Order: sequence, then structure tokens, then C-alpha cells
Amino acid sequence: MASNKMKAPASDVKEIVDVPWAYRDTVARLSPGGRYIDMESDADSPWVPFGEGAAIKHLSFDVRTNTYSNILWMKGPGTIGTHLHRGAVTMVPITGSVRYLEYDWVATPGGLILEVPGEAHTLVTDHPEGCKLFGWMTGPIDFFDAEGIYADTVDVWWMITHYETYCKENGIPINEKLYL
Repeated sequence: MASNKMKAPASDVKEIVDVPWAYRDTVARLSPGGRYIDMESDADSPWVPFGEGAAIKHLSFDVRTNTYSNILWMKGPGTIGTHLHRGAVTMVPITGSVRYLEYDWVATPGGLILEVPGEAHTLVTDHPEGCKLFGWMTGPIDFFDAEGIYADTVDVWWMITHYETYCKENGIPINEKLYL
């Protein structure tokens, strides 16, 4: 009788296994392939200023799905203005702590922040050393000023331009590994 409990197969072999896969050649021909991006150093991506007191380290851009990934660094206590997500966002605090004015929780390192399309909120860190957040975002984010007047839209194209402009202005080579 088969068990309904799924178990990970035990293995102590440290070698590449040739897995049969009907679409191997197609995947090899069309896939951008897996890759590693170093987010600790500036080897793969520099810190790009994002307003006063913040910076972004871009990690990936996928124009097919309007998806982008980065580390947001708020360098001290401060605010990222009110914004409206029109796509899903997943964030993981790496350092410090962060909260939204609209919620009663405070996110700390290792926690998980899930944001859904259609919510507007204001990101704040009160931590004396600020915070770093890993983010995986899909779709546009509309930013508004203190009176609720539309200011700008950030999406994968904005993020690519943000990264490439900074690199070109500072003589930093564009890292093709960031583009999926």
C-alpha cells in the first residue's frame, strides 16, 4: 500500500545526477539559466541612491513579467513615501526593523512581509541603524506625495533605468546576470 506522506529521499552522494528530461534541449536553448548574484558585496550590483537616506541594490529584472528584485536600504530612521502596489510584493527584513503606518506590526530580520495589489501604505523605520529589506516585486508601484497627489510610477523599466543610469554615470559595467 502506498503511503500518502511525501518524504524527501535520503542521499549522501555529492555528484551530478543525469536526470531524464524530455525538454532538456529546449530548456538549454531558451532558458536564461540559473545564476548567483552576490548581494553582500558590490561585485554584482552597486548601491544606487533612492531619494535621501536610502539606496537600492538591484538583484534581478524580468521584463516578461514586470518583476524585479532588490535590497532596499534605509540608512537610518526614515520613510519611503506612500505608495500603491498594483502587483504582489514579498519582502524579508535582513537588518533593523520596519513597519507600515497603516498596520500595527513591526517586521524584524527573518520575518516575511506579504503585500497584495490594491493596498496603499507608508514604509517607516524607526530603527537607529535603519533597515535592509530583500524584496521581490511584480507590477507597478505608484508613489504619492503628502497630499495624495500622484508623483511617479516605479516598475521593471524604471528599475532598469535607475540601475543603468547610475552605472553609466559612475563608470560601472552593466551586469548582464541581473537580466532574466
